[in-house]
Amino acid sequence: MLGLRTSFKSSLRALNCQSRLISSSAVSAKSTYKTPDFGDYVKEKNDADKSRSYAYFMVGSLGLLSSAGAKSTVETFITSMSASADVLAMAKVEVNLAAIPEGKNVVVKWQGKPVFIRHRTQGEIDEANSVDMSALKDPQTDADRVKNPEWLIMLGICTHLGCVPIGEAGDFGGWFCPCHGSHYDISGRIRRGPAPLNLEIPEYEFDDQKLIVG
Repeated sequence: MLGLRTSFKSSLRALNCQSRLISSSAVSAKSTYKTPDFGDYVKEKNDADKSRSYAYFMVGSLGLLSSAGAKSTVETFITSMSASADVLAMAKVEVNLAAIPEGKNVVVKWQGKPVFIRHRTQGEIDEANSVDMSALKDPQTDADRVKNPEWLIMLGICTHLGCVPIGEAGDFGGWFCPCHGSHYDISGRIRRGPAPLNLEIPEYEFDDQKLIVG
């Protein structure tokens, strides 16, 4: 029994010694531990300023490129909207009036529209001037519709629904629209039928024996 007590005390002293050694080692290990230096991974203020300047430069460059691209797109769009050479060529039409006999009609094309040119006789001029204005749906004197009484120039498009009237036809010796029965007189004024207005007069001018429409 005495031997067991002695052995137990010896074991206890050995455990106490080991505990002190472990504690001493832990303290020693703690005192020798060094915290890692992350300074190389932290950007200094100057680096941050440089990064900000670079970002501004990139944004500005992209803005300039975008503006240049937009300008090019607009120029391309405007160019595509410009009239082509053949359209510009049709902006004005020249007609030799000397080739049109008195009492005859000629039809020319201007900007895709038919233009009626009538070389009127003196009898037709007198007839156009004798019409009572109160009898007209769209009152206009003949003098308001011509620059030279001999020549009547009009767009050959019915003012009802856009059909092309037939010359030297109808009840008034002028033009007749076969689509819905509108009658125009020798001055191109609406006299009967559904058309609400007289035949339109385009812009034109005379240059000696030449007519320029447009």
